Amino acid sequence: MKITLTPDIEKALAEQARRQHTTPEMLALDALRERFVYSGAPEAPVNEEATLADFLAGHIGVIASSEKVPGGARLSEDAGKKFTAGLVKKRQQGRL
Repeated sequence: MKITLTPDIEKALAEQARRQHTTPEMLALDALRERFVYSGAPEAPVNEEATLADFLAGHIGVIASSEKVPGGARLSEDAGKKFTAGLVKKRQQGRL
């Protein structure tokens, strides 16, 4: 099968292929395969008891602030007071 591309699509495909260090042909084939060929992998069943954290488990994490700030950053201590002080300071500087 041959597919004739319009100049704008050909240009965009070539540019994207260059960015991804591949050929326009491979990029086009991958895009068409992704769009039209059934992968055979069934979607994970939806668990009504699952939480957002369960859904994002492979994409989120936690760091300890003590890794970056000696003794830890203690970001949640007096957060309201710190926020208010920041607003007052901005107002005094005429930035709010």
